[in-house]
Amino acid sequence: MRGAVDLSTRVGSVVFKNPVMTAAGTSGHGVELAAFFDIASLGAIVVKSLSAEPFPGNPSPRVVSAPGGMLNSVGLQGPGVRAWMEKDVPLLEASGADVIVSIWGRRVEDFARAAAMLRDAPPCVKAVEVNVSCPNLDDRSRMFAHSTSATAEAIDASRCGLPLWAKLSPNVADIVEIAAAALHSGAEALVLVNTVLGMVIDEEHRRPSLGALRGGLSGPAIRPVALRAVYDCREAFPDAALVGVGGIANGHDAVSFLLAGANAIEVGTATFVDPRAPLMVMKALRRFCQRERVAGLSELIGMAHG
Repeated sequence: MRGAVDLSTRVGSVVFKNPVMTAAGTSGHGVELAAFFDIASLGAIVVKSLSAEPFPGNPSPRVVSAPGGMLNSVGLQGPGVRAWMEKDVPLLEASGADVIVSIWGRRVEDFARAAAMLRDAPPCVKAVEVNVSCPNLDDRSRMFAHSTSATAEAIDASRCGLPLWAKLSPNVADIVEIAAAALHSGAEALVLVNTVLGMVIDEEHRRPSLGALRGGLSGPAIRPVALRAVYDCREAFPDAALVGVGGIANGHDAVSFLLAGANAIEVGTATFVDPRAPLMVMKALRRFCQRERVAGLSELIGMAHG
């Protein structure tokens, strides 16, 4: 008889029933996936990044397929934090799901404004994922996550009484250096990683396929990049909370990220193939633990470090 498996995990100060979450930008702002499965069965729902005010996003086309994944240039379109709090949060609360809200801004003060609107968030909102992988208009539109000082400023500005998670970009020379800045400025956890910058050319029209020219590559193609980021940050910060994201599509992927040092994982692009992908990953992880007689995730997390 297979023994019981405890899939609960701690990310910073928050304990989740299991380590499998959705990834920001891939499952909507609320309960969109509830039509396919019980979203409360996941560790948490991570909603699409929100700014303080409504934002229209980029011109179309916004999504294009690529080898091993897809590129998107949606451009962080969203209704704004206030509208989300009024319309979507009550539905999320009623679903019983734990929620991680992702925020972004074009200037440091934008992060502060977005975070301030979350001070009255209900208990179902467990943490704020600070998406610093967005253009900083005060730094020639260079990403916040490309600068240690800009990352630190954005994290510090996002303080609102909720735990802060820093979502970092892989498009840097040394992600450990950026991660250190995020942790030192108050982030409880690191979310590793956002998309890889890329481009697809339309040969027939002889121009880039995306309306914004460049986009973010996600899916299995970036899984080794994300896995390396998690491994390197676990080595550098043995006690930090890490959330792995990037091309996770099945139980084997989830186990690899846990072994590399992730305390939790997020499933994103796979939901475009099957909206039930996060649930399938969670069930596959449970089966792996049962088969290998793993009683709890502490027997997996970070074990690839020897």
